[in-house]
Amino acid sequence: MKVKIVADSGCEISKQLIENEDCGYDKVPLSLHLEDRVYVDDESLDVDEFLQHMEASPTHVKSASPSPQNFLDKFMVGESVFAVTLSAKISATYQSAMMAKRMYLEEYGKKFIHIFDSLSASIGEGLVALKIVECTKKELSNMEIVEHVNKFIKSMRTYFLIDKFDTLVKSGRINPYVAKLASMLNIKPICGADENGNITMFDKARGYNKAVKRLIEMIKENIPDPENRILGISHVRCYEKAIGFRDELLKVIKVKDVIIEEASGLISTYASRGGFVVAL
Repeated sequence: MKVKIVADSGCEISKQLIENEDCGYDKVPLSLHLEDRVYVDDESLDVDEFLQHMEASPTHVKSASPSPQNFLDKFMVGESVFAVTLSAKISATYQSAMMAKRMYLEEYGKKFIHIFDSLSASIGEGLVALKIVECTKKELSNMEIVEHVNKFIKSMRTYFLIDKFDTLVKSGRINPYVAKLASMLNIKPICGADENGNITMFDKARGYNKAVKRLIEMIKENIPDPENRILGISHVRCYEKAIGFRDELLKVIKVKDVIIEEASGLISTYASRGGFVVAL
């Protein structure tokens, strides 16, 4: 195996889209703590069960980053290793991966390992991983891959359309009275990652259809050269919404391809049931 891509469980992209004869793919899970239970955010997680527990609980979920050792174990395979992590502004996962890189070089010696801060999450991370694969297929050098992928990360935009305020209230990020009023008025927040990787609310709209329309306007205004980009959508148990959004966007914007994935446990925690993430 020439190239190994390692991502945390915030990254949502199908393994079949990444792996080939020259490229391997592995994920390092975060853990999700809710009341007296710890959920490991890997392929064995029952997301429906987790969502039911989260929705019934009065407390909010606390996430914990993987340890450096978790990353180090994955760095052992591959001539060159590229890791993709959640934005360093929202998770300590990037720091864990960087520490694992130092540990590897100190213990085992020289090897090319590069850690990408995706400045994003969810399907945004997935598109970064896919960009690495694209570069390897072009047989670019390691440093050329770093240059091309960093340029892509800077140009990519990630948006979240959240259906409920429950998680934001439980985590103390929004006043319960404000959330109740917003719900009564059917206000839908449009959030996303800014150019520095911070998660913020960009806009809001009254009603789902208006929120979708506004999000499409924002994408049209902020995405250069969309016809050469892949549209990625990750949804929290709302496939019909994801398909509907895709169809509405494709009426006004041409894209190279579309990928739709189901959200992991981590992303489900923040987007909540009925929410979805868009990146391109």
